[in-house]
Amino acid sequence: MTGAPRTLNDARAWARTGTELMLDAVAGLDEDAFSAPSVLPDWTRKHLVAHVAANADALGNLVHWAATGEERPMYASAEERAAGIAKGPALSADELRSWLTASAHKLAAGLDGLTDEQWGCDVVTAQGRTVPATELPWMRAREVCVHAVDLGTGVVTFADLPKGFLTALVAEIGAKRGLAELPDGPLPEVAAWLAGRPHTLAGAPALGPWL
Repeated sequence: MTGAPRTLNDARAWARTGTELMLDAVAGLDEDAFSAPSVLPDWTRKHLVAHVAANADALGNLVHWAATGEERPMYASAEERAAGIAKGPALSADELRSWLTASAHKLAAGLDGLTDEQWGCDVVTAQGRTVPATELPWMRAREVCVHAVDLGTGVVTFADLPKGFLTALVAEIGAKRGLAELPDGPLPEVAAWLAGRPHTLAGAPALGPWL
């Protein structure tokens, strides 16, 4: 399942689509629905939404780095990252929706403001990888697209994600997992399996969660 290499424009479009799917998925959730379990072990939907909102803020730090040259890490520490997720259950549904929306729009505006030269600037991810700023939209696309499914509301499934995104995701995870061959099956199901999410592929070995 290989395809044309993803481009910056592709990744920016997928990030926008994923953000819309995420915002739509939480739009109608009340307090009880927000407090219900997500697809991810030990995380409620509140934990998950707080993580996605905090991710936008963190990526915004890397946008600032690319735009100004001032080094600003995604998170000051691992503890800061954990604290952002942990505060989710303490926030109301409306507070979480507001944070998710505001952080997503601020990140999008920051990315839109980067010049051609700034897109080429190197930044360092939370995992310590040095990457050009052109990688940031792809990093965000993965977060919003996959986690929109992880909400487990039934509003968004892997089948609702853009085909180009799924193709790029399968290629990336397959390479990182060192898999030379992938099982036959619908692209959304292969992507779900590779990401360690629920799938319908018969006989596919269990994989641990990714992302």
